[in-house]
Amino acid sequence: MLFEKIKMKKLFRNKPAFCALILISIIVITAVFAPFIATHDPSAQDLPRRLSAPSAAHLLGTDDLGRDVFSRTVYGARVSISVGFFAVLITLFIGVILGMVSGYFGGWVDSVIMRFTDIMLCFPTFFLILIVIAFFEPSIINVMVVIGITSWTGLARIVRAEVLSIREREFVLASKMLAVSKTRLLFAHILPNAVSPIIVYAAIGMSAAVLTESGLSFLGLGAQPPMSSWGQILMQGKDYIYVAWWLSLFPGIMILLTVLSFNMIGEALRDILDPKDSKI
Repeated sequence: MLFEKIKMKKLFRNKPAFCALILISIIVITAVFAPFIATHDPSAQDLPRRLSAPSAAHLLGTDDLGRDVFSRTVYGARVSISVGFFAVLITLFIGVILGMVSGYFGGWVDSVIMRFTDIMLCFPTFFLILIVIAFFEPSIINVMVVIGITSWTGLARIVRAEVLSIREREFVLASKMLAVSKTRLLFAHILPNAVSPIIVYAAIGMSAAVLTESGLSFLGLGAQPPMSSWGQILMQGKDYIYVAWWLSLFPGIMILLTVLSFNMIGEALRDILDPKDSKI
């Protein structure tokens, strides 16, 4: 308990990471309470006010259909955070299971899983996602699933390396001598001791998932109208970049801040959870 408190104090003392944590908290709260924060219906069109500059009536201006950019950006946070969260959950499930099985059992099981992982690593993740999305109807659910099932390779290798080290420790050998079941040994004894790199990977994976979703939506393969996402707003604003700069500026800033914040939190967690950096 004391060790965990010391780690939390280290995180709070890291000013960039602490600021990033506050920013992410604000974005998550915005996503959860989007209906109460948005000043307009994000899908409501007001053609007479199309491409209006930021004003008191429309805090971030309007788009080419007269829709309020602030409200669409607020609802876009809900899409981006949801995609990142569920995609990372899928990634964690696949990567942790395969990594633990590969590292613990070894032999031909390890060879098969690692060779399959190597094959997956040969394909650029974003282009692999594009190929999979091309066979299905573009939707936010498909984006979550596809990002999740194509992003587990790095985590599987990390977990495998951790399990290879942990399985030789005394408490694991003692558990085997006590005839503890393999399932309990993996999930109750080995997994808790390999959780640190998993947490770091999850934080950095959130930033990658948000960026990937934005890229897919920019290409028209992510969130579909009337749903709004940051990448979709950017795509709609690219044709008006010289006459309506606010269409691209504000969603772009949100993507930048979200991705940067998750990366900073991930970097801070990696330093804090590194056993070599521990004073106890």
